Amino acid sequence: MDYEGKTAIVTGGTKGIGRAIAGALAGEGMNVCVGARSLDEVKQTVRELEGTGASATGAACDVRVYEEVEALVAHAVEEFGGVEVLVNNAGVGLFKPVEETSPEEFRTVLETNLFGVFHGCRAAIPEMKRRGGGYIINISSLAGANPHPKMSAYNASKFALNGFSEALMQEVRHERIKVSYVMPGSVNTEFGGGTVSEENAWQLQPEDIARVVVGLLQHDARSLPSRVEIRPSMPPKK
Repeated sequence: MDYEGKTAIVTGGTKGIGRAIAGALAGEGMNVCVGARSLDEVKQTVRELEGTGASATGAACDVRVYEEVEALVAHAVEEFGGVEVLVNNAGVGLFKPVEETSPEEFRTVLETNLFGVFHGCRAAIPEMKRRGGGYIINISSLAGANPHPKMSAYNASKFALNGFSEALMQEVRHERIKVSYVMPGSVNTEFGGGTVSEENAWQLQPEDIARVVVGLLQHDARSLPSRVEIRPSMPPKK
């Protein structure tokens, strides 16, 4: 599929990886609809994208709430006529021992990182079918394959996301809907309390992940890289 002039939704599209993906897709000539919990941040991002000449829109959206995700998809359809690409990027990190993790915190991680992706897929797939196909790209993590202490909630959400993505890929591939999941290692963002600094320059940059997403869309229709791992090439020696 030629995605120029088509429409992409990016959840968590106002910061970090999501913001870089939104900018990269706009740079490829796509219409971009961003979702995030803060309406002010959505409006600012839309202004920035439009300032580059891109067609952009957005809406406040908490991916934990299905009705809000459904409304985000409907908004993109109303503004641009359809949805061909969904990037499920919204996520939260929690890095605590199990005994210090509250049930509410654990639930928030799972509802955002897993249920939020389910909500996006469920809302967008009927629209993609109507348009004759599309592409769903789920932003996972290397933590979805490598368990770590003090990351049980995050590990659980990303392990589950990977399994969900694999199953969904097999469900919709014959509807001309591709599904891929991208598993970054350390990325230099403020996610999970991280710090953007020169000291962390060895980490991946958000633009690195955006480049992978654009590359996936550029594959021929016959080709499906369903799982992509990307990590820093030169991490500090231990």
